[in-house]
Amino acid sequence: MVLARSIILLLLLAVIVLFVFYAVTGQDRFKRRGLIILKWTLIAAFGFFAVLIAQRIG
Repeated sequence: MVLARSIILLLLLAVIVLFVFYAVTGQDRFKRRGLIILKWTLIAAFGFFAVLIAQRIG
């Protein structure tokens, strides 16, 4: 559980760094990569917490 939360946190930090790069340079590739990583991180986080909730219920 700690590993999954750490990976999610590191991915969110990567998104922040990419958005800062986008703000500084104005290059769209940083924004695109940041949004892709953010999308898949949120999907993984929702899946992870859905499994935790299902374990509590069952």
